[in-house]
Amino acid sequence: MRIHSAINRVFSVCSVSFLLAAVFYPVTARADLPADVHAKVEKYKKQIAEWAVNPVIVNAVKEANAKGPIPGMTNAKWDELGDSDPIVLEMQNNAAGKLTKTFEDEKNVNKVTVWDEKGNMIASSTKTLIYNAASRPAFTGAMKGKAWSAPEVKPDPTTQKKSVNISAPVMDGGKVIGVMNAAVNAE
Repeated sequence: MRIHSAINRVFSVCSVSFLLAAVFYPVTARADLPADVHAKVEKYKKQIAEWAVNPVIVNAVKEANAKGPIPGMTNAKWDELGDSDPIVLEMQNNAAGKLTKTFEDEKNVNKVTVWDEKGNMIASSTKTLIYNAASRPAFTGAMKGKAWSAPEVKPDPTTQKKSVNISAPVMDGGKVIGVMNAAVNAE
């Protein structure tokens, strides 16, 4: 009986500790951002949510979802493509790609990318390091239907600028159909 009681106490303490960590972790994670960077991130989370409802973006995502990914494209194959490869240039020069470049004109944004419902890139302001972001927090976070931001400043993998990644769902009729992602300058 003593062993059973001791196990119950340990289990209770662990459960309460886990619950407290789960409740307070998001608050502490955001506290790692300097106040000025946090304010900028919150501003651009609202901005990217507005960009994500642009009809050009919504239509591009709908078309990409209907069409499917580039046949045979993987992150490894994408990485092998040069900046001037026709496939890369198509991502930057299609209607949504051109729009991402105008969004990047914001001096505090250093990269804008749009992904379909499977995480495949369909438009970008620059050549990113990966084609499919399905397992990345920036994609999975926004696919839950709300704007998302990383909890820390770190160099963007593509631009190497100190940034905070943000993303917002691209919606159609109340359904998440894709994601728009950007890197907010933290310098």
